[in-house]
Parts: sequence; C-alpha cells; structure tokens
Amino acid sequence: MSSDMYRDRITILANEIERGTQVSLELEIAKLHTRNSLQLPIIINRAREDGPVLLLMGGIHGDEINGVAIVREIIKQGINRPIRGTVISIPVFNIFGYLHLRREFPDGRDLNRVFPGSASGSLASQFAYHFTSEILPVVDYAIDFHTGGAERDNIPHIRCVLSDPRSFELARAFGPRFILHSSYIPRSVREALNKRDKPALLFEGGKSSSLDPGVIESGVNGTRNLMRHLGMLDGNATRVSEPLIIRKSRWLRSPHAGIFHVKTEKGIFVKRRTLLGVITDPYGEFERKVTAPHDCHIIGINTAPVVNKGDALVHVSVEVTEE
Repeated sequence: MSSDMYRDRITILANEIERGTQVSLELEIAKLHTRNSLQLPIIINRAREDGPVLLLMGGIHGDEINGVAIVREIIKQGINRPIRGTVISIPVFNIFGYLHLRREFPDGRDLNRVFPGSASGSLASQFAYHFTSEILPVVDYAIDFHTGGAERDNIPHIRCVLSDPRSFELARAFGPRFILHSSYIPRSVREALNKRDKPALLFEGGKSSSLDPGVIESGVNGTRNLMRHLGMLDGNATRVSEPLIIRKSRWLRSPHAGIFHVKTEKGIFVKRRTLLGVITDPYGEFERKVTAPHDCHIIGINTAPVVNKGDALVHVSVEVTEE
C-alpha cells in the first residue's frame, strides 16, 4: 500500500483515533439473560506516522487459547505499539465461547462460518455483522490466530492461498517453517476480508484448551517480522530457514476403532512406511499399525486416546516445495 493511500482519519465505533494514541474501546455484543451487557475489548494503537492498519485477532473459537495468548504476549511486549501505522488488537474475539471454553457461540454456531453476518440473524451472525460493519472497513491487513480443533495438535504454520501473490508475500514475511495452501472457507472472516481486498493470514499452532510456549513464541515472532515487512516497526525480520511450501496435504484416517498410540512427532519429516502410530483394543487381542503412505512432513497429530473408524489421525504433506 503506497503512502498516499493511508487514511488521514481513522474512526472506530464512532471514536476518532488520533495519531500517537492508544485507545481501548468496547463493542457491545449482546445483552445477557441477566440484562448485563457483554462487551468485546478492542485495543487500538496508532503511531504518529502514517502507515497500514493491521488487525490481530485471537480466540474466534473460544477454546483456542494459544491464539489468545499470542495476542496477549504481543501487547505485553509492546509489539502492538507501531512506529508507523495502526494496530488493532482483539485478544478474545469470541467472548461467549471463551467464557465457557467452547468453540461455538451460545446459539451453537461456529462464529467463523457466519460472516459477513446479518443485522437480524442469529446471535453469532449479528456479532459478525457489527464487526464487519464497524471494524473491518478500516483494516488493511489481518492475522487470525488459531489452534487445532478438538484433540488435533498442529505444528506452527501459516495458511494462505498460494496463488494470491499478496497473501503469499505476507506469509513469507511472517517467517514460518511451513506455509500451507488453504482455500477460503465460505463465510469465514478470512473470506470476508478477501472479498474486500484485504489480505489476511491464518496462523495455526498447538491444540485447543492448552498452552504451548513454542507456538506462542512462533506467533509473536512472526507478527513482529510481518510488521517490520510492512514498515510498521524498524529492524530486520528473523527466520531460522526458508519456509517449506505445502501445496497439498491430507489427513490419514483411522482404518479401525480403538486406542490410538502415537509413535511420531509433529513437524518432522518421515520416509514412506515409517511407523506413525498403533491402534489397539482394550483386551490385548488386536493391534494395527499406521504407517506413512509416502515421504512426508507431519503437520498435525490427533492426540485423542480413543478413536473411531474414519477419525483423522495424522495430517501429512503431499506436495512440498522449498523456496
């Protein structure tokens, strides 16, 4: 984005955000059945110098605590105070889900499947509508922090549409070890941003209802890298190595029901026929091996001790290139 495209005025929730200020706002989500208001805290830091507006959001699924912790750590370290541009930080996007450590809204809907929302729709849809109407218009770029759902434990990685040059450029700037192709999911916040020509990255790492210090560090360092790339912070990006580009991946599914004993680790490279896990019964009569169908990288693992036939077990790469 060229300098002449930066906004002279930034107004969020009817509040004008002055240069060189930090503002904490609250978006009212709903009235509880007790008649108390439930509000979404939003922390906005605008530098004195013009620059892009970056949205950082965690906890769109209420049980994905690593994402909440990443945005919290970014705030703690002051990374959200740019020298150019504006950072909008929303550590807990799904307040309802976070209160109960549940993925969904109270109406049972996945908040990340109802965008852009409706003023007269379900509770989740109304919330998405207010966000889309009142906050999304001022955003230039976004990072949506996620973790694996249920018992799925993911290696830290960035998901984007590889054919979109702007998103791919941002993904590389983030500096992850893995960049995974991921199409836009209908009615997700990432799709809503894309439809308004606002590039967004989806960060994945760890699993629900848990904290992983390595995942949190990866998310924090990547955000700092991206802000340096956008000119919002001074300094050079840091990365361990060039990213592996995973153009295609798939979950290996359980051929049997039983107890799943994991024999591999996320993030490693394995050769064809490497033992990934063993499925057993409770009685010592049954044992089946799960092996790698080809040479691949391990992206995620189902850590659930008991699985049904057809359950996702191990997420593996299929097509990989090294940039």
